[in-house]
Amino acid sequence: MKETDNFFDKVYKVAEQIPFGRVTSYGAIAKYLGAARSARMVGWAMNASHNNQQVPAHRVVNRKGLLTGKHHFDGTNLMQQLLESEGVKVVDNQIQNFDTVFWDPFEELS
Repeated sequence: MKETDNFFDKVYKVAEQIPFGRVTSYGAIAKYLGAARSARMVGWAMNASHNNQQVPAHRVVNRKGLLTGKHHFDGTNLMQQLLESEGVKVVDNQIQNFDTVFWDPFEELS
């Protein structure tokens, strides 16, 4: 097993705990895992998770609430549609009221 596989599994365990209707960021997951400079690796993990229905990758966005990973989802606006089906408002690929729907694993899981 590669070192990245272990990291990806840790990322998935955190992502699986993001509540319905809430979002977090790649950086917040990285910080929680003690890898503050590894937000990009969290993004890679989310991209690699698309065959795993347990991982709600659509709930992980960039630090400004932008749907930067949307092109990794099948369909035209699937990431946005999934978020909106949970009550998260998205306009121009930007989550509205980001501070309100943001879920910080460092605060919630520590």
